[in-house]
Order: sequence, then C-alpha cells, then structure tokens
Amino acid sequence: QLQASGGGLAQAGGSLRLSCVASGSWSILYDMGWYRQVPGKQREMVTSITRGGTTNYADSVKGRFTISSDNAKNSVALQMNSLKSEDTATYYCNADARALSGVRKDYWGQGTQVTVSS
Repeated sequence: QLQASGGGLAQAGGSLRLSCVASGSWSILYDMGWYRQVPGKQREMVTSITRGGTTNYADSVKGRFTISSDNAKNSVALQMNSLKSEDTATYYCNADARALSGVRKDYWGQGTQVTVSS
C-alpha cells in the first residue's frame, strides 16, 4: 500500500513537498516515483528514482523538482520549488514493485492535490 501526504495550495513561485511511504511487506521495490493528472488529460510521469538512486524527470519540472528516497523506509519525497500554475494537478505516488505473492506491477497511492495560484 502506498500512502502519500503533503500537497495543498501554494502561490506561484512557492514550494511544496510530497511524501510517500510504501507500507506493508514487499518482495522487491524497484522504482518509485510521482505522476500527475489533470481532469481530461492522461496521467503523466513527473519523476522517478531507482533503488540505486538514478533519477528521471519530465522536462517540464527539471531544475525545479527534486525526488529523493529512503530505501530503508521504502519512501520517496518530492520537493517542488518554483511552482507554476501548470503544476496544478492531482499527484500520485507510484511504485514498480513485486509483492510477496510474486506479482510485479505498478502500485499507486491515493492521489494528493496540488494547487498553484498565480
């Protein structure tokens, strides 16, 4: 289970921080990351991080967002700086993981709203 927290309302140019914990028992956690979605559009990848710490960012957030992880706690955080109105979306924590059952798939958190006012 992925539990996300953080988000909320910020002004343009401001900052917010999202956190996500993959609770429960896992066989293997591969990558974790964040996606976002606005109504009427497809969910898009924002950033991801591998177990080894390799990061990947969407071009639209490079230089503004930073993902970090704590492998011991199975958690990731997303520091969002220099926020823009176009960052407004519902943000979803994601984990590519193999459960104890052996099933490997994408797991999703419940979504947390980020609203940036201009």
